[in-house]
Order: sequence, then C-alpha cells, then structure tokens
Amino acid sequence: MFKILVIGFGGREHAIAKKFLESEKVEKVYVAKGNAGMKRDGIILVDIAEDDHASLIQFAKEKQISWTFVGPEVPLLNGIVDDFTAVGLKIFGPTKAAAMIEGSKNFAKEIMDKYDVPTASYKTFSDFSKAKAYVEIKGAPIVIKADGLAAGKGVVVAFTVEEAILALSNMLEGNQFGESGSCVVVEEFLEGEEFSLLSFVKGEKIYPMVIAQDHKRAYDNDKGPNTGGMGTYSPVLQISQKIVDEALEKIIKPVASGMGKDGTPFTGILYAGLIATKEGPKVIEFNARFGDPETQVVLPRLTSDLAQIIDDLLYDKEPVVTWHKDGVTLGVVVAAEGYPREYKKGMLVPAEFKNSEVTPYYAGVACNENGELIANGGRVFLLCATADNVKTAQKKIYDELDQQTLDGFFYRKDIGYKAD
Repeated sequence: MFKILVIGFGGREHAIAKKFLESEKVEKVYVAKGNAGMKRDGIILVDIAEDDHASLIQFAKEKQISWTFVGPEVPLLNGIVDDFTAVGLKIFGPTKAAAMIEGSKNFAKEIMDKYDVPTASYKTFSDFSKAKAYVEIKGAPIVIKADGLAAGKGVVVAFTVEEAILALSNMLEGNQFGESGSCVVVEEFLEGEEFSLLSFVKGEKIYPMVIAQDHKRAYDNDKGPNTGGMGTYSPVLQISQKIVDEALEKIIKPVASGMGKDGTPFTGILYAGLIATKEGPKVIEFNARFGDPETQVVLPRLTSDLAQIIDDLLYDKEPVVTWHKDGVTLGVVVAAEGYPREYKKGMLVPAEFKNSEVTPYYAGVACNENGELIANGGRVFLLCATADNVKTAQKKIYDELDQQTLDGFFYRKDIGYKAD
C-alpha cells in the first residue's frame, strides 16, 4: 500500500490528492501544507511549508512515505527533487535544472530554437530602451512576457504599441514582477485556438493526457487582465486529433529528447501551452508541472490508477494510461472580488452543494474560529462537472452557483464558450 506526500496547497493539489485516494493501492495521502477544504475528502494536512525541504524530508522518512509528488513550480525551481533524491527518497518531478523549462522563458526558447520546435519568433531584453525600440519597429499586436515566474500573470498581449511599452516599463523599470521581470521576452503575436497538452514524461518516454482549454482572462468574452486561469474544460473537440498528434511529434518529443541530450533529462509532468495556427501547432509556453485549473478537469477523465502510473514511472516500468472517451468535464473558478489584483478575504465559502454531480476543488481557503471555510486567496475554489456535452456541464455548474450565496466573489459565466 502506498503512503503518498503531495507538496502544495491549491486546487491542483486537491485534485491530485483526491485522485490518488481513488486507488485501492493507496493507504494515506498527506498534503503539505494543503488547505482546509481538502479535509472533506479524507486528505491529511501537514503543517510544513513547501520551501522547508529539511522538514519535508524528515517527515517523509518518519512516515515511511512511498514517494512524494510535487504540485507547484516554486519548490521544483528551489531544487526539492534534487534534495529528496540526494538522501535516497523517491520523488516525482523534474530536477531544478530541468524545471528551468518553466523557470525561464528564454531558456525554453533556446531549447526550442536548438531542436526546431515551432514557436513564436522572439527577442530577449533586459534594457528598456532597446526593448522599446524593438517594439516600435515590430508594431502591435505583440506579446510581452516576464522571463521568470509570475503566477500566470506575467504575460501581456498588447494590441497597441503604447500598451506594449507600458508593459515593458512596468516590468523592466517599475519592478512589477521583481527579479522575474528583470528580463523580458518580446514575442510575435500568434493567431489561433489555444489548448493545453499535458504529458507524463520519464526521459524520452511520453504518455500524453487528454487536452484541455483554459480561460486566462478575468472576465467574460476574454476581457480584463490575465489571471492564473478562470476555468477550463476537456476534451477540446474543436482541436483535431491530427493537430494533437502533430504537436506530440514536432513539439513534445523533440523537447523531451533534447533536454536529455543537453544533460537535463525531464521526469515529471510536462505542460505545453499550445496554439493551433494556420501553419500548425506552436508553443506559447512550457510548465514543469500540472496546470491549474486544467488538472481539475483532466484527472477526472483518467480511468487508470494515477498512483500506479506515478509508481511505474518512478521504477522504470511501463504504465497503463487510459481515459474516458465520451463526455466533457468542465470547471469554473470562483475568485475573490478584485483578483488578480488586490482582492477581498474572509468571506464565507460554500462547503455544501445541492447537486451531487458537481465537485468542488478548494484553493484559496482557510478555516475561521467556528470551523467554517473562508476565502484566503485570489482563486478560492473551482466547481467541476462532467456531462455528455459542454452545454449540459455548464448548466450543472451555473445552476449550482446561482443557488449559492457568493457575496464578495465573482466568476466567468462563459467557460467553454469556444466549444459551443
């Protein structure tokens, strides 16, 4: 029987831990630090911060953890996999060096250049005046990206030159994203339909998941600032299997193979944010872990044993990976008013839902002195449902949300609209 430790605290980790618990081979799932909403599913919280590697290692040894699964990007880039491996503990995720595929957009672009992976043309700058001159020559629309981590908010799609220059100024001169924005990637604007392709990866072995589509903008009709994601659905039927197969052959396989050749072999979840252009699929970004909120709709579609898949990959066995072929799984994020900027906290969060066919995954929540769930983050929870089609899944979720008291919260009313 497996005893598993999951690192992280958000909705993604809630979905991962809950999926592990579905396995008959799993005895206990611990999450460090987790959040109060996870307890309702039998997940055990561990009060250790994700950056306290020494205490996490000690806990894993004391509890005889079978292996550890890393949810977020920050611990990966802090070298948690390297630290666990150094003391002989099994852990699933990329090393610090391999996690740079997410930690630096310039690093990712250099790999794509080297191995002829299709992506937007780009140039990297740390000097504002040079970046400004480049934008003035190129014109708009154009994309400005902070080179490092920015919690999904470090991308500006500028439709005017003035908007692009303001973004450059905010990042390079205004220190908007700290060290993450001290270098920026200025990128060609790509047109097409976006989708997320996640894969289980062990070196050059790749096991793709069903694709999903995220909604990044805060408000309906893709208006407002970029967020970490306001909702998602899977599969994405308007993206053909031919495009997915082409992405695997021209993008995922060359990157996994190239990282091995470069001495940074990748083990973990490789997330490719892609766009289907007229020339074929191209890369928008890579992440070194499960996406949030994509995880919350992709994992419910997995029909094989997630814990067994991870164990097999860690021990170099061939995993069985199977998926629901029918239906659609859709998730709507409920966020605190003001998100992704300064937002409210402390509002009561629903703990009970009338429709048994909807599933909550909690993220930015805590408990008050009465033991009630309260908002403690920007994205507070995601409500998920599976149905025969997008419209039916939407109805299940939005009917349920309409019945809840959600003062101080907001959510998009159009998740999945591109599939209508």
